[in-house]
Amino acid sequence: MMPHDSMTSTVQKIAKQALATFRNPSLVGEHNKVFMDNQNKLKSLLAEVRAVDLKIVPRAAEIAPMPPARLVPPVTYMHIYETDAFSMGVFLLKTGASIPLHDHPGMYGMLKVIYGKVRISCFDRLDKPRDGASGVQFNPPLVPLQKSSLRPSVLRSVGEYTEESGPCVLSPQRDNIHQIDAVDGPTAFLDILAPPYEPDEGRDCHYYKVLNASSEAADRRREAQEHGDLWLMEIPQPSEFWCGGESYPGPKVSL
Repeated sequence: MMPHDSMTSTVQKIAKQALATFRNPSLVGEHNKVFMDNQNKLKSLLAEVRAVDLKIVPRAAEIAPMPPARLVPPVTYMHIYETDAFSMGVFLLKTGASIPLHDHPGMYGMLKVIYGKVRISCFDRLDKPRDGASGVQFNPPLVPLQKSSLRPSVLRSVGEYTEESGPCVLSPQRDNIHQIDAVDGPTAFLDILAPPYEPDEGRDCHYYKVLNASSEAADRRREAQEHGDLWLMEIPQPSEFWCGGESYPGPKVSL
């Protein structure tokens, strides 16, 4: 008798390797060889996954105008599996949709496009005091409460990914703050977060806005660009972004 497909499917293999990679928090870290070996195995498995493996049919570009905001979500999520060690699911973005600039505090993430194309812009926080912005003027000017939410940061990379690309990987220290934009039509990607969001344990999602220095601070702005650093301001979840849910049609995961 052939094994049940949930025991041999690509997504089952990915989930099993994700558990092996992240199940022991004390071993998770880029200086641990066992962790890095497991993470590389997980990246190799993710590199091979396609929409057909998840029984997801690529969506066609929308021809009719989008309905008014809040009626149809620009982004939907298919939940696949979650443990204390990791969560796994698929995000589906409509044409022109974005997942705004946000973070994954204390978390690793792996993103693999299964159809379409995304542009991912990654930022890192810098190890310098927030009050370093005290001499910088912003346009429009900031009120004191806004200044307290500033984060000195650097734009680390901007890249485009398709189903032929390898996975995009983020860590607690690198590429942790990022924005994901659908490019040239609808797109979807398999997403792994380790450990999952848990506000009670300090792992809550925060959203950010890139600030521009005013023309009166041209010298400072030019210096910031030369060094690659800038300022991000924490903001509420943007009103134009919300995420709906839909059923996952693919092979089940059992661990």
